[in-house]
Amino acid sequence: MPDAGSDNLITIDLEGRIDSNNASAVEEKLLSQVEGKSNASVRIKADKLEYISSAGLRVLLHLKKTNPNLSITGVNPEVYEVFEMTGFTQMMNVEKAYRVVSVEGCEEIGRGANGTIYRIDQDNVVKVYNNADALEEIQHEREVARLALVLGIPTAISYDVVRVGDSYGSVFELLNARSFSKILATEPDKMDWCVKEYVDMLKLIHGTIVPEGELPDMRQIAIGWAEYLRDYLPAESAKKLVALMCAVPKDNHMLHGDYHTKNLEIQGDEVLLIDMDTLAVGHPVFELASMFNAFIGFSELDHEIVKKFQGFDFETSTVFWRKTLQAYLGTDDEEFIREVEDKARIVGYTRLIRRLIRRRGLENEEGRARIGFWTDELLKLLDQYDSLVFTCCAVDMEATKDNLPRAMAFIDEHLESVDCPMKEKMQIDVAVEEIFINIANYAYDPGKGKVTIRVEAQEGEAEITFIDSGIPYDPLAREDPDVTLPAEERQIGGLGIFMVKNTMDDMSYENKDGKNILTLTKKWETA
Repeated sequence: MPDAGSDNLITIDLEGRIDSNNASAVEEKLLSQVEGKSNASVRIKADKLEYISSAGLRVLLHLKKTNPNLSITGVNPEVYEVFEMTGFTQMMNVEKAYRVVSVEGCEEIGRGANGTIYRIDQDNVVKVYNNADALEEIQHEREVARLALVLGIPTAISYDVVRVGDSYGSVFELLNARSFSKILATEPDKMDWCVKEYVDMLKLIHGTIVPEGELPDMRQIAIGWAEYLRDYLPAESAKKLVALMCAVPKDNHMLHGDYHTKNLEIQGDEVLLIDMDTLAVGHPVFELASMFNAFIGFSELDHEIVKKFQGFDFETSTVFWRKTLQAYLGTDDEEFIREVEDKARIVGYTRLIRRLIRRRGLENEEGRARIGFWTDELLKLLDQYDSLVFTCCAVDMEATKDNLPRAMAFIDEHLESVDCPMKEKMQIDVAVEEIFINIANYAYDPGKGKVTIRVEAQEGEAEITFIDSGIPYDPLAREDPDVTLPAEERQIGGLGIFMVKNTMDDMSYENKDGKNILTLTKKWETA
């Protein structure tokens, strides 16, 4: 019966039947194995146990009293039902036996921080966890995947837990699904389609507000990364890095946390998000940092890394990343795109440096080269930026009156996502109309120019920025009309900007690099 033993762990096999006829003999053998070792953990391997009666349960109960750290593993469904019915699963750790699945020769279709996804047949995939004791991780992923599905994120839900080698796996039904990585690798003409679908899903994720406390806060995790680097960066740089992370506002919008093209699948005509165990909440800069690492950061010094990981070359990866960033931000303003990328790089390099140091990267030449490169880049970026926050939503359009409804709809969508009250929303709409029409009428010759609109909306505040390359014009420099005059003495014009200044909480203007940049800020009370 004994299989192995030590002062810390005693492992014992149970097999066959335990009933009234042999319960006493089984108990005698069990107690002999644990005699004098009341502090030891006892693991009962029950994968060959076929039957247990109440007499057998009493044996295990006696053993539990002498050795409180008792667990039972590999229990078949019929015996597990007995344990569950009698409350034993509440008293001790009882693990059901799991179907065994092999991934030998199976196609790898996804890889994340915590596991690898394989296709095991035409209809099903299995995610194999890196951690050999992954049952809690599996339970967590199933719970957050259900949460995401309830909140409107299309994802696959695991329907089975299996053993795969020395670890565990979650099985999902994905009929003939293909990852975006595979599409990019084999059908390069679909690059723009992939970018659109990829960004549409990303915006759906980031537009989803998660109830307080349901998911980890990525900001707190990132602060931990920065704190870790205090011993590896110059003191002032380390202090600034921590301060930048701390200054990112708390945000309850969803993040995937490992959003790359192997974790997006197309099944029929439906796009599904997979590998949900990294779900969190926070500002989009943390998501973009993870994406930068997946497409660029890991592979900057060795372009073969992305080829092995994603299945496509570094050039494809770079083009996809740039197109994605442009589409996500809704602008072709290269300066703005570079600024957002740089802020993502600050977070991304912080994570990469910490990760490789923790993996003993400083102990070998290749690791030191990588850490040195990332550290040099991080220090240069820290000298350039005083905030990691950016306006995460923008759109470019022709500066014409016909585009006013489009501009209003774009802004209203983001105001509604943060529950902007009706009164403040109306005031913002009035201000937006006045500014947009002024640009359309006076910034350019008719139909000759564009305007970029950026929106940063969060709970209790919205910031809206208009950027055009038209005739330099500072609306704040214009003298306010005298609204106390009677009608016959009033000057025509000027009321629009006056209304904007008096309904917004702040209004700022600058002309930079030949561009008019006008920003409106509106605040409101929150519950």
